Amino acid sequence: MTSGHTDCHFCLQSLRGRKYALREENAYCVPCYDSLYANPCEECKQPIECNSKDLAYKGRHWHEGCFRCAKCSRSLVEKPFAAKDEVLLCTECYSDEYSSKCFHCQKTIMPGSRKMEFKGSSWHESCFVCQYCRQPLGTKPLITKDNENYCVPCFEKQFAHHCYACKKVITSGGVTYHDQPWHKECFVCAGCKTQLSGQRFISKDEYPYCVDCFSRFYAEKCATCKKPITALGGAKYISFEERQWHGECFNCAKCSVSLVGQEFLTRQDDILCHKCGSA
Repeated sequence: MTSGHTDCHFCLQSLRGRKYALREENAYCVPCYDSLYANPCEECKQPIECNSKDLAYKGRHWHEGCFRCAKCSRSLVEKPFAAKDEVLLCTECYSDEYSSKCFHCQKTIMPGSRKMEFKGSSWHESCFVCQYCRQPLGTKPLITKDNENYCVPCFEKQFAHHCYACKKVITSGGVTYHDQPWHKECFVCAGCKTQLSGQRFISKDEYPYCVDCFSRFYAEKCATCKKPITALGGAKYISFEERQWHGECFNCAKCSVSLVGQEFLTRQDDILCHKCGSA
C-alpha cells in the first residue's frame, strides 16, 4: 500500500511514498511489520514477510513454496492433502503409508472417502454390498456366511430354514424332526397340540404325539391291568396270541409268580405257571 498515513506506528519514520501494512488500524513500515508480526514458516523457519503469501493450517504457517508433501516434496498449494503426526502428505503418499485397504477389492481407501468398518476390516462404501442382491448394506442389519455378507431378506431367501409346519423362516433355535426343521412353538402333539420341545414324544405315521395322546389313541392295552403299553424307556412287555402284558403284569393268575422268561400254560383267558396249570 502507498501511504495515506504519515508515520510508522513502531519506528515513527515517515511512510510517505513507502509501502506499509495495517494492523488494528495502525500503519507499519514493511520491515517493522515483518519483525513484529510475520509468522515463522514451519518448513524453513524464516518469517513469512507481508509481501509473501502466508498459507495456514491448524495454527501453523508456511511460505507458498514451502507448503509441500513431506515425502515426495510435491506442492500442496490448492491440492488435497492429509496430516499425520503434524506432517503434511499428499493424498497419494498418505494412502501408501497409512490408508486402509478394502477387504473386498484390496484397493486403497483414499482419505476423504467414506469407509465402512465391519468385524475389524475396512471396506469402500461401494464394495460393502449384499453378496446376493448387490445392494449397499450401509448400516442395515446383515448376516455373514462363508466370509460373505448378506442383507437379512437375501440370507433368509438363500439359506434360512423354513418351518415344516408354518413355512415361515426359523431365525434362531428350532427343532429337527424327521430331518425337517420346525419352530419350537410349532412342534406340537398331533393330538392335543401341547408343545413337545424338550418333552418325551412318540412318532406315529410321521406325526409326533405326547405320551398321553399316543397311549390313548394307539397303544396296546395290557391284558391284566388294561393300561396302555407304551414301551417308553425300554420297558419290557410280553406278547402272546394277540394279547400283550406289561412285564410286571405277566404273572400266574393263581399264585401271582412272575412268568417272564418262564414256561407257562393257558386255561381259557388265564395264564398259569407250570405248577398251578398242572394241579
